[in-house]
Amino acid sequence: MKAVKSTATFLRTYSSASKYTYETLAVSVPKKNVYHVELNRPAKLNTFNLPLWSELKQCFNALHKEPECRVVVLSGQGKLFTAGIDLNSLIEYFSKANDIDDPARRARFLYDWMKECQASVTSLEDCTKPVLSVVHGACIGAGINLVTAADVRYCTEDAWFQVKEVEVGLAADVGVLQRLPKVVGNTSIARELCFTARKFDAKEALQIGLVSKVLPDKESALNHALDVAADIASKSPVAVQATKQNLIYSQDKSPKEGLEHIALINMVNHMGEDLTKSAIALATKGEKPEFEDY
Repeated sequence: MKAVKSTATFLRTYSSASKYTYETLAVSVPKKNVYHVELNRPAKLNTFNLPLWSELKQCFNALHKEPECRVVVLSGQGKLFTAGIDLNSLIEYFSKANDIDDPARRARFLYDWMKECQASVTSLEDCTKPVLSVVHGACIGAGINLVTAADVRYCTEDAWFQVKEVEVGLAADVGVLQRLPKVVGNTSIARELCFTARKFDAKEALQIGLVSKVLPDKESALNHALDVAADIASKSPVAVQATKQNLIYSQDKSPKEGLEHIALINMVNHMGEDLTKSAIALATKGEKPEFEDY
């Protein structure tokens, strides 16, 4: 039997989630300080149309600033995570570009759109709250660009992935070429996947390090992600967010630069109360401390 939420908990959860209403996303708060963002175009296989690109950025920028949000779980509604870009939307967009006669102005129009899409995906990294993604079914094209910007990736046994862009005559331009080699730590396999656009399954995704765990089905994968998210959310948000900031910063920096970055962050954070609370609890083996929203 499922536990029934108290009225106070339900009202808090409802009011927190109701602030975030989108056409292409569904936002809920299934656990304390854990926000669940779902791609919500199941009838269109969660394909990326223009509103979805825009709303992803809006949503993650908002959650970055939301004090009650400490962790985000990202998944997709319906039978799969995402089938990638909405081709009808893409054709419509290029038709608009082709209506611009001057090559310089047409190029600027295309450049500005690409930068907006890049910013949409990068908003997962810019959000200081850890983002845990859950893939079920297919994760194609724009989807794999998206999950490589997440902090942690889980998938189901039936999941499969595809860096599809070369099959539709494009070089991927919203993040997978930059992030996938770093995520898997193997430029050879990353380049093969990007050059060939071949499909690969959950077993291979785990083997190459794209995902950290494979779960039997969507329900178990979401439950696992939410449990991990709740564990992270119980820790100092000051410490967790500083950790993410430094991990992202240090990806393409020298160890010396990364060390200087965390020293500058922690010379402030060490004066905060979270460190004292945690240290006392560990030293006295007392109850786990409660931390203020941040």
